[in-house]
Amino acid sequence: MKKLGIFAAVTFVFAALLVFGGSIFRTEAQKSAVEETPEFKDVVVSKSERFCATDHDPEKIALMEADFAVKKQELQNSFGDNISGGTINVYFHVIRKGTGVSNGDVTTQMINDQMSVLNSAFGGWGWNFNLVTVTRTTNSTWYNGCYGSSETAMKSALRQGSADDLNIYTCNPSGGILGYATFPSSYNSNPSKDGVVLLYSSLPGGSASPYNLGDTGTHEVGHWMGLYHTFQGGCARSATNGGDYVADTPAEKSPAYGCPSGRNTCTGSRFPGNDPIENFMDYSDDYCMFKFTGGQDSRMDSQFTAYRYNK
Repeated sequence: MKKLGIFAAVTFVFAALLVFGGSIFRTEAQKSAVEETPEFKDVVVSKSERFCATDHDPEKIALMEADFAVKKQELQNSFGDNISGGTINVYFHVIRKGTGVSNGDVTTQMINDQMSVLNSAFGGWGWNFNLVTVTRTTNSTWYNGCYGSSETAMKSALRQGSADDLNIYTCNPSGGILGYATFPSSYNSNPSKDGVVLLYSSLPGGSASPYNLGDTGTHEVGHWMGLYHTFQGGCARSATNGGDYVADTPAEKSPAYGCPSGRNTCTGSRFPGNDPIENFMDYSDDYCMFKFTGGQDSRMDSQFTAYRYNK
């Protein structure tokens, strides 16, 4: 990470409570493999839908946001500034069960294309991603167990860098998961698990249509930078108390699937604007996603400053 300034260190509050912020997608094509776990029990989605099993418990999110508020106030008191952009180093880890893309051995072109997708999505907001290295590990246990039983071993063995370095792992998560990520606030209590995990076939050119243009990666890196889903909290809409904690994303009652033009799930004068189906933090098909908002950019800057910069 290119360091863009110096700010006073801030204390960490509620650290033990901030380890639950991951994001999980899955497709219907593999739902038969989903076990009766608390995350997946009784969940039914269609073949063309994303699914996220992130814990959206309002009390837990309130604790995360309370800690974030403390950190922002301490930064303000120290006359520090938010980091407003920079270059984030990326360590890309390919977990495969053998050679060939069908065994998870994604090509160099697919990795480079994924990096291009990330830079296109975040570059306009000052954030760029620099691919430092690619590792390739043949391990069928990790390949299929990268969400769950093998996550700790895989990440402990492979993760590189510090809090402001991004580690991306591609593999074949159990239960048809498309990807998951850790939030910035989770780093201090469990740094070895920090990063983004992607289904290998969700990379550009992969076979996970309609999620094979690389925006599962964009969505998960958005979480890694501190963003919630646009539909977080339903029709609540506030930058400080509810919703996705971003003031300029229109309220959205539930996730959007496909690319439903004119969708408006929160109506009335309190909730102007149609649903943000084009936003990277919704559940729309990859081809439908193409934007972040200024408010999301400000939140990413603040979250990176509070939890990742120089950590």
